[in-house]
Amino acid sequence: MRKISLFIAMSLDGYIADSKGSVDWLRGQDDDNENVDTYSEFVKNIDTVLMGWNTYHQIIIELSPNEWVYNDFTTYVITHNKQTSSEKIRFVNVNPVSLVKKLQKENGKDIWICGVADIVQQLINENLIDCYYITVIPTLLGSGIRLFGNVGNEIKLKLVGTQSYNGMTDLIYTRR
Repeated sequence: MRKISLFIAMSLDGYIADSKGSVDWLRGQDDDNENVDTYSEFVKNIDTVLMGWNTYHQIIIELSPNEWVYNDFTTYVITHNKQTSSEKIRFVNVNPVSLVKKLQKENGKDIWICGVADIVQQLINENLIDCYYITVIPTLLGSGIRLFGNVGNEIKLKLVGTQSYNGMTDLIYTRR
C-alpha cells in the first residue's frame, strides 16, 4: 500500500503560517548558503500531492506564479471552488480521508500531504499519516495557523532521522 507522508515546515512554536497566512518567514538563521536540499531526496518516492485550496492559491499567486512547481506529480486540490481540472492538477470536492484511502489502494509511489493544517488534522485523527517530515524553523510566531490541533487519540511515533543546518532542524518520524 502507498505510504502517506507529511513534508512540512513549522515555526518552533508549532505554526505553519503566520496570522495572515503568510509563509515568508520560512528560512534559516543565515543566508541560504548553508541549506540542505532535503526536498529532492523526499520526492524521489512521491508521485501524488494532496493540498487544499489555500495552499494551491498561495503557490500560484505568491510563491511560484509563473510556473507550476509540482509538474512531476499528480496534484489533488481539495476545494469547494469550481475549477477545471487538467491531467496534472485535479480539483476535487471530497472528504480528504476518503480520498487518501482510495489513493492508497491505487498503484503508484507514495502520497505527499502538502501544507494544509485542516487536512492534516483529519488524517491524523484517522491515523493515516505514515511518515512525518517536519522542518523546525528558528522563529517564534506567537500566533497563526497551527500544524497540530487536538489529536483525537494518542499516536505513537518513532524518530528515524534528524539533521540540523542553518538553524533549522529536520525531524523524521514514522508511526510505531
